[in-house]
Amino acid sequence: MLALIALHDGRVQEAQAEHVLEEAVRAVAEQTGIQAEAAKRQAIAAHEMPALREGEAAAAAALVRLKRGLDELEAENRRAKQRAEELGKRLAELQTDLARQESIGHDATESLARLAEEDAALVRESEGSGGSTEAATAAQEEAEAALAAAEAEQTAAQAALSELAARRGALERALREAREREARASAERDRLQRDQASIEAASTGAPLDGLREALAAGEAAMRAADAQAIAARTALAAARERENQSRGPLAEADRKAQRLETEIGTLRKLLAPATDGRWPAIIEAIRVAKGFEVALGAALGDDLDAASDTAAPAHWRETGPGAGDPALPDGAEALARHVKGPAALGRRLAQIGVVARADGERLRALLAPGQILVSREGDVWRWDGFTSAAEAPSPAARRLAEKNRLDDLQREAIAAREAAEVARGALEAVIAETRAAAQAETAAIEATRQARRLLDQSREQLAGAERKAAEMAARLSGLTEAISRLGQSAAEAGAQASEQEKALAALPVSVELENSLLKARATLGERRAAASDARARLQTLAREAELRTRRRAAIAADIEAWRKRAGASSQSAGESRQRIATATAERQALLEAPDTFLTERRRLVAEIEQAEAARRESADRLANGEAALADADRQARIALEGLSGARERRASAEARRDAARQRVADIARQIEDGLETGLDGLQAIAGHKAGDPLPETEAVERRLTNLKAERERLGAVNLRAEDELTEVKGKREGLSSERDDLTEAIRRLRQAIGALNREGRERLTAAFEIVNGHFQQLFGVLFGGGEAELKLVDSDDPLEAGLEIFARPPGKKPQVMTLLSGGEQALTATALIFAVFLTNPSPICVLDEVDAPLDDANVERYCDLLTEMARNTQTRFILITHNPITMARMERLFGVTMAERGVSQMVSVDLATAEHIREAG
Repeated sequence: MLALIALHDGRVQEAQAEHVLEEAVRAVAEQTGIQAEAAKRQAIAAHEMPALREGEAAAAAALVRLKRGLDELEAENRRAKQRAEELGKRLAELQTDLARQESIGHDATESLARLAEEDAALVRESEGSGGSTEAATAAQEEAEAALAAAEAEQTAAQAALSELAARRGALERALREAREREARASAERDRLQRDQASIEAASTGAPLDGLREALAAGEAAMRAADAQAIAARTALAAARERENQSRGPLAEADRKAQRLETEIGTLRKLLAPATDGRWPAIIEAIRVAKGFEVALGAALGDDLDAASDTAAPAHWRETGPGAGDPALPDGAEALARHVKGPAALGRRLAQIGVVARADGERLRALLAPGQILVSREGDVWRWDGFTSAAEAPSPAARRLAEKNRLDDLQREAIAAREAAEVARGALEAVIAETRAAAQAETAAIEATRQARRLLDQSREQLAGAERKAAEMAARLSGLTEAISRLGQSAAEAGAQASEQEKALAALPVSVELENSLLKARATLGERRAAASDARARLQTLAREAELRTRRRAAIAADIEAWRKRAGASSQSAGESRQRIATATAERQALLEAPDTFLTERRRLVAEIEQAEAARRESADRLANGEAALADADRQARIALEGLSGARERRASAEARRDAARQRVADIARQIEDGLETGLDGLQAIAGHKAGDPLPETEAVERRLTNLKAERERLGAVNLRAEDELTEVKGKREGLSSERDDLTEAIRRLRQAIGALNREGRERLTAAFEIVNGHFQQLFGVLFGGGEAELKLVDSDDPLEAGLEIFARPPGKKPQVMTLLSGGEQALTATALIFAVFLTNPSPICVLDEVDAPLDDANVERYCDLLTEMARNTQTRFILITHNPITMARMERLFGVTMAERGVSQMVSVDLATAEHIREAG
C-alpha cells in the first residue's frame, strides 16, 4: 500500500514540476530582454568613462605639479633664510677673526715701533758713544801728550836745577820735598796695595775656576741623570710589557682551571645519587679502568643499580671466594682485573670474560653455566645462548665513564690550578719588577730635577762671580796702574832725592829751581792720573758699545719675527675682509630674495587656484559619469541577477521535474524488483482497486513500523563477535601497558623534579648567603657604617619566596629599601649589584652612569669601593660617567671632541703617565 501511495505522490509532483517549469521559461525570456537593455546602457556609460578619467587625471597632475612647485619654492625660501642666518653667524665669526687679526697687526705695529724706537735709541747712544769714544781717545792721547810734556818739563826743570844748583838751600828744600813726596807716594802706594790685597782676597773667595769646574760637574751630573731617567723609562716600559705578557698566561690558566672546576662540579652533581642516600647503588663504589666502562655496563646492566647494603630490598651479598667456580675459556680475560669494587661483585666479575669482538661467537661454546663473554664495544654472549649486539652505551656505562672522566678532570684541575699559581707567582714577580722600575723612574726623575736645579744654581753663581770678577778686575787694573804710578813716583822721588843730595853736596840749591821742579812733578802726577782715567774711560765705552751691538742684533731678530707676524696677520685680515665682502653680498642677495619669492608664490597660488577649479570641474564630470556608470552597472546587475534567478528557477524546475520522473520510475522499478509484479499486481496484492481512494500514510507507516519491530525482536546473528572480542582485548592490554608506562614516567619525572628542586634550594640558599654577606659588607663601606640585610619573604620555600631588602643607614632606623631616599636607594642598589658581582667576578665590568644620583661624598666612597674591588678581583672596570671626581680617580680617560665642526675625534689621556710627567717637570 505504501508503494501505491508513493507512486501516486510522485506523479502529482511530476505534474507540479512541469507547471513550474513553464512559468520559469517565460520569466527567463522576459529577464533576457531587460538584461540586454541594461547592458546597452552600461556599455554607453563605460565608453564615456576613459575620457573623463583622463581629463580628471590631467587636471590633478597639473595641480600636483603646481603644488610641488610651491613646496619647492617654500623649501627654497626656507633654505635661503637658513643660509642667510648661517651667513650672519659666519659674518660675526669673520668679524671676530678680523678684529683678532687687526689686534695682532696692531700689537705687531706697536712692538715694531717700540723695537725701532729702542734700536734708534741704541743707535743714538752708539753715535753719542762714538763721539765719546773719539773724545775719550783724543783725551787719552792728549793726556799721554800732556804726560810726556810734563815729563819733559820735569826733566827740563831737573836739568835746570842740576845746572843751576848753585844754591844749597834750594837743593835741600828740593831734597826734603822729594823725600816727602816719596813718603807720600809710598804711603799712598801702601794704602792702595792694601786695597788691592783686600780685593784679591775677596776675589779668591769664589774662584771662577772652581765655579767653572762645578758647572762642568753639574752638566755631567745632568747628562748622567738624563741617561738614568731614560734607562729607567726604558726599563719601566719593558717591565710593563712583561707584565702585560704575563697577564695573558695567568688569565688563560685561571679560565682553564675555572672551566675544569665548573665541569667537575657539574659532573659531581650529575653523578650524585638520586635516592635519599639510605641504600646507595653499588655502582657508586666501583672504579673501572678506561675503555672497559661499556663492557661492564653491558655485562651487568641494571644490576649495578642494586645496593651493597643487605638491608636494601635489592642488594648484592658476598658469598665467598667461589673456589669451585669454573674457569673462563682460554682467550678470555676476567673483567675483575679491570674493575675495583666491593667483594660482593667478585664472583660475578670473575665469571665475566672480556674478549675481542671477533672471538665472541667462537668462545661462547666453551662457556660454563653462569659465565658471560663481553667485548669492549658492548657485545654480550651468555652461556645460555643469549646474544646482544653492541648498541648505544647503557646509563651505567655512561655513569662509569663520567666517573673516570671526573677523576681525570680532577687531576687536570689540580695541574691547571698549579699552573695558574705558577703564572700568578710569575705575574707578581713581574709586577714587583714593574713597581721597582716605576720607583726607579721616579727616583731618576727626581735626581734629574735635582741635578737641573744644581746646574742652574751653578750657572747663576758663575755668572755672578764673572760679573764681580769683571768689576774687581777693573778696580784692580786701576789700582795696579795707580800703584805702579805711585811706585814710579816714589822711585823717581827717591832718585831725584839722591841726585839732589849729590847736587846738594856739590852745588848750592836754588829755591826757584826747586819750586819749578816741585810744580813740574805735581803736574806730572796729575797728568799721569788723567792719563789713567782716560784709559779706563775708553775701556768702559768699548764694553758698552759691544753690549749695544748685541742688543741691536736681538732687536733685529725680534723686528723680523714681528714683521712676519704682521704680514701673516695682514694677509689673514685681507682674506677675512674678502670673505666678509663675499658673505655680505651673498647675504644681501638672500635678504632681497623674499620679494622675488613673494611674487613667484602669488603667481603659483593663482595658478593652483585655477588648477584646483579645473580639477574640481573634471572631478564633477567624472563623478557624474561614474554615477551614471554605477547606475547602469546596478541596473545591469539587477537585470543579470533577475535573469540568473529566472534561469536558476528554470533549472530548479527542470531538476524537480526530472527528479519527480526519476522517483516515479524508481518506485515502479522497486515495485517490480521487490514484489516481482507491475502496477496491476501491486494493486491486487494491496487489495486496492483502480479509482478507490488511498488510505492515510500515517496509518500505513505505523503498521510498517510495528512489523519491523516484530522482526527486530527476533534478533540477528553476529558472525564476527569472537574477532571483535579479541581485538578489544588487545586494545585494552595495550592501553593498560601505556597507562603503566605513563605512570612510571610520571613517577620518574616527579623524582627528577624533586631532585632538581632540592638541589636548586641548596644552591639558591648557598648563593643567597654569599650574596647577603657581600651585601652587608659593601653596604657598610658605601654608607660609612650602618647595617643591611637580604631576607626571603612570603614563603618558607626559597624557590617560591620573594626577596626584600632591609637597610639601616647611619643615624636612621631599619626600614625597607622602598622607604629610603633616592640617593640611598641608588647606593643600596649599587651595593647589591656589586655583591652579586663579587660572588662570580668577571674579567670586565661596564658601569653606565652609576654615580649620576650620588653626591660628592658618596661618589668618593663609590670610587674607593671600585679601587678595592679592582685590586681584589683583578677585574677591569669601564665607567661611563660625567662626574669630575670619578674621572679624576681613573687610570685612563677616553672622550670624544670636535676640534672642527662635523669632525669627531677620539681622545685618550693616561692620568698615571701625566702625573709622572708633571712631577718630572
